[in-house]
Amino acid sequence: MISDEALMQEFRSGSHLAFEALFARYRGPLYGFFRRRLERDQRAEDLTQEAFLAVIRASVRYEPRALVRTYLYGIAINLLAAERRKQSRDLSSVEIAPEPASRDDSDNVLWMRQALGRLDDAEREIVMLREYEQLSYSEIAELLKLPVNTVRSRLFRARMALKERLKPEQDIANASAGEVAETAKLTQAEGEAL
Repeated sequence: MISDEALMQEFRSGSHLAFEALFARYRGPLYGFFRRRLERDQRAEDLTQEAFLAVIRASVRYEPRALVRTYLYGIAINLLAAERRKQSRDLSSVEIAPEPASRDDSDNVLWMRQALGRLDDAEREIVMLREYEQLSYSEIAELLKLPVNTVRSRLFRARMALKERLKPEQDIANASAGEVAETAKLTQAEGEAL
């Protein structure tokens, strides 16, 4: 399999097949990146396309200083920041309705989404880059322009904050399960007494 960097060099030299291979490799991951961070599927698709358009436009200036994967996520982060600025200007007076839960979403997935939503932006982004995008510490450091050890410590703190935000939800779920069991016992005892 040809490396991403070799494909990018071939694309710079004019190979449309190399671009198609890069597109095939990264379309899904970049779409997922935007989808997890935006409310609307359509904007995620649009921003994925814009990311690849940026690659096409900048192919002449591309220098292999970083992995192509890091380069693409850097473009994605910049596009996401611009989209969020645009949304905050356009929708400052309109409240966005929460995303409806799909039938596939378990309580745990919903709790995780809510807990991630309660993290501050920097904590949420570093956790998502590591856990969802599966970027290495060095890739995250390069994207966020931080030393690797800072990434490690911030990720540790963000995971601890996430754990704390998940804990009350788990306690509620456990308490609810206990209450249901207790209610069932009481109902059964009442039935036997009659």
